[in-house]
Amino acid sequence: MAEDKTVNWSPNKIYSEAKDELNAGAYDKAAGLFEKLEGRAAGTPLAQQAQLEKAYAHYKSGDKAQALATLDRFLKLHPASPALDYALYLKGVVNFNEDLGLFSFITRQDLSERDQKAAKESFEAFKELSTRFPDSRYTPDAVLRMTYIVNSLAQYEVHVARYYYTRGAYVAAINRAQSALTDYSNVPALEEALYIMVKSYEALGMTQLRDDTQRVLAQNYPQSEYVSRGFKAKDSPWWKLW
Repeated sequence: MAEDKTVNWSPNKIYSEAKDELNAGAYDKAAGLFEKLEGRAAGTPLAQQAQLEKAYAHYKSGDKAQALATLDRFLKLHPASPALDYALYLKGVVNFNEDLGLFSFITRQDLSERDQKAAKESFEAFKELSTRFPDSRYTPDAVLRMTYIVNSLAQYEVHVARYYYTRGAYVAAINRAQSALTDYSNVPALEEALYIMVKSYEALGMTQLRDDTQRVLAQNYPQSEYVSRGFKAKDSPWWKLW
């Protein structure tokens, strides 16, 4: 069994060494030292700090599951911690997938249920942060990330609806576009969702529903180019439009 070199170290020395490892990119070593510090300084603010630093080290090393488990434990054990806002922010960041908005435009991959679940959990952590700690230094970034997540998930729904429409699966296209309208509000993708529904109802010969949806589209997007130019009206991804 390897000798524990930290045996005679003070908690402050362990923390200092762990931070050095973290800053050097030795995330696994840092996580191990923070783990020791958490036990050595139990019951002190330093132990709470060690727990959060350990979660960050796990996140940076790519071990998201361990990072989330550590954060969930922290949130449960320390509900009144002064660092609660940071813990919620870090939980959101760990689940946040910054490639989310690229799926339907660049990689053409499907957004898996796991990716969607993580995105929604990320959103919930950021939402709790922004609601409970509106003045936190982390809240402005959290709000931006929430917008990104919502836009990406809505755009993905519309991407799938357009896929169905172009292949003649009009009922499926309507259902998917309707899901976007039901689940999201005030996002750019909804304009195209309504247009897909108009065109799908038209293709099915359902003129009353087509006209009703056309009125909703015109009322909410009076300058819509989809009506005059079709799907080619907006080739740019949503993040280029905002």
